[in-house]
Amino acid sequence: MPVLDHTIVASHDHRHAAASVAGLLGLPEPVTLGHFAVVRVGSTTTLDFVDVDGPITSQHYAFLVTEAEFDEIFGRIAEHVMPYWADPGHGHPGEINTWDGGRGVYFDDPSGHRLEIITRPYGTGGSTAARPHPPVGRSSITEPVASPLPTRPARAPGRRSPRMRRRPRAGPGGRSGRPGHRSSLRWICRSHGVSRSGARCG
Repeated sequence: MPVLDHTIVASHDHRHAAASVAGLLGLPEPVTLGHFAVVRVGSTTTLDFVDVDGPITSQHYAFLVTEAEFDEIFGRIAEHVMPYWADPGHGHPGEINTWDGGRGVYFDDPSGHRLEIITRPYGTGGSTAARPHPPVGRSSITEPVASPLPTRPARAPGRRSPRMRRRPRAGPGGRSGRPGHRSSLRWICRSHGVSRSGARCG
């Protein structure tokens, strides 16, 4: 199974942004790799912060944490008097959510990216949880996802696929669609008045 190795995080001050995120999440200090400030978030995955010019398009980064880690991170958010929300649309400020029987909260990093910490993966509480995750509450998580690839229509029973049809016989003297050499020449001359080389038949 492929594993996410790294992802780029745009910022206007990559060292400050990387240090802020690492500090809030209780991760190791960033290391410099070329023009990146690299924050390791797991045994393999890293967030590679880099400076960019112009406006930054806000991205979303969610982190699965334990209940104890949630308490620690949320304590740092409160200590720094950072705004936080219970939802990604920032419609419920100063609140956390209890979706899927766990806890979750959203907050922004210095570059405006929306970070999230959750103690239960999305949908693991199912539709019967006291507070199911909103998408799960509207539809079952077990519903099959429609394939984006086109599918071939089913063939009628007993009908050959177009690619499996046999070639028609090429001439009266041939077998399995491949006439003998001499008979095929005579058949081409009678039918078209020219030989295979393009010369007129005598």
